[in-house]
Amino acid sequence: MPATVHIDALRESDAARCAELEQLLFPGDDPWSERAFREELRAGHPYLAARVGDLLVGYAGLGFVAGPPQAEAEIHTIGVDPAHQRRGVGRALLRGLLAVADELGATVFLEVRTDNEAARALYEAEGFTVVGLRKRYYRPSGADAYTMRREPSS
Repeated sequence: MPATVHIDALRESDAARCAELEQLLFPGDDPWSERAFREELRAGHPYLAARVGDLLVGYAGLGFVAGPPQAEAEIHTIGVDPAHQRRGVGRALLRGLLAVADELGATVFLEVRTDNEAARALYEAEGFTVVGLRKRYYRPSGADAYTMRREPSS
């Protein structure tokens, strides 16, 4: 990852930029709104930001769906500005979320489009395996998704 990229906590003031990036990244699959990002943050979910100077270039969020002793979490979203992709930004955001999950010993789940080979390769490189297929998961496009799982790291 370039030295100019800084990872820190996502803020409510970032919500508009997140929604803007969602429109670029997921135009056919009901991109998240500014309000959706604000609600996630207000709910206390761990969300991270990738910044170049003052510009938000990526975001990622995690939600816990079950607590210890058998904690489970799910990756809610990861997005990186197309101008900053393939530079390690998504990997850094993902690793940040996984570190949070590992602190609680949580198994982590996510869904990824079956045709998103780059994202799937990233997830597999970080220890995720495909455990299921969700037909027509994404709306309104109707694209299928793989469900992937990663066991907690010790």
